[in-house]
Amino acid sequence: MEKIIVTPATRQTVMTRSQMARMVLILGVLNAFSAMSIDMYLPAFPMMAQDLGVPLGTVQLSISAFLFGSAAGQLFYGPLSDRWGRRRPLLCGLALYIASAIGCACVRTGEGLLFWRVVMAVGGGAGMVISRAVVRDLYDTTEAARMFSLLMLVMGVAPILAPIAGGQILLMTGWRGIFGFLGLFGLISFGAAAADLRETLPVERRIQRSFPEMVATYGQLLRNRHYTRYSIALGCVAGVNFAYISGAPFFFIELHGISPQQFGFFFGVNACGLIGASQVNRRLLRRFTPQRILHVAFTVNAAASLLLTASLMTGVGGFSVQLVLIFVCLSMTGLLYPNVTALALAPFDRAAGSASALLGTIQYTLGASAGVLVGMLHNGSAVPMTATMAACGVMGWSAVIGLARSSSAHGAKMT
Repeated sequence: MEKIIVTPATRQTVMTRSQMARMVLILGVLNAFSAMSIDMYLPAFPMMAQDLGVPLGTVQLSISAFLFGSAAGQLFYGPLSDRWGRRRPLLCGLALYIASAIGCACVRTGEGLLFWRVVMAVGGGAGMVISRAVVRDLYDTTEAARMFSLLMLVMGVAPILAPIAGGQILLMTGWRGIFGFLGLFGLISFGAAAADLRETLPVERRIQRSFPEMVATYGQLLRNRHYTRYSIALGCVAGVNFAYISGAPFFFIELHGISPQQFGFFFGVNACGLIGASQVNRRLLRRFTPQRILHVAFTVNAAASLLLTASLMTGVGGFSVQLVLIFVCLSMTGLLYPNVTALALAPFDRAAGSASALLGTIQYTLGASAGVLVGMLHNGSAVPMTATMAACGVMGWSAVIGLARSSSAHGAKMT
């Protein structure tokens, strides 16, 4: 008999090693749906545009369609998972993802592609929302941060392997085969979740809400200063990453003459930095609080992105220094993601699903906006990319520092 014990006081979970490994793998894969769905078909853009008879910009727009669809779609899963438990909404979302992947593989028009990409985002959003809620169901703040770091070990592999796998599938089957593979990925995830992911929200902790009450819950979350500032901080972290993703092909391939094959290598090295930092975070949490790690990581992230922008504008340091600064900036997000997420969800117990959903919506809205901003500001240099990364880093730093100062002032008044 498998058993999962949750103690109300500390919310620490007792599992066997095999149970823990399976749960980390499943939740990490569910968190990787966004990266897989975006990064895998990037090499196919020119072929897709030619085959569908549309401008390349239409195919590129499918990324924004996915991101904004994911931001909107996540709002539905939070209240549903708080009311019906975690498993049923998750499996429904995965089924929708599978169907939409088939739809993408069969499209004949640019409009059809955009439609099915939005549907795919709505389906895939279930995995992201519910995986965070499951962690919050089972762990307190520090342990949750450690678990989110573990999940990044799995989900961080996606940005490394997805473009490589997509390129190989493109050679063998064409671009439609990539979406067929994503459908198979969704099907395997559905089977694993159905067979191995246990329900973590008991009936007595579920919340029966009407639609107006669901909307009111989101309003209450937005009025919570702690939650709002950490949500904005997480959106800023996403902004750093999506600004980089949007501008990296131009920076490496157009500006510095890196081949598409070498581009995959540089992209993968930076993803490895993110994964490595997330695992260092697990060790740091043994000695430092998530808040302390967050403050230092945001400071380093903002400083690196500002220096990167200065290097591009002045030419000081050249390409090699810029590579190091990009690596440092992106590696810091491996410390930021797990700690910000854990701190944002910490105050919420029964409404963890709704809190997770709104957190994801804010994250993807700000992240997607940063990616769009890079395209709008494009001026033939990489400065729009790095300046957007710097702006997001400074905004995120301001959010968490401001929260710390307001908490200290409140504590002083209380004393």
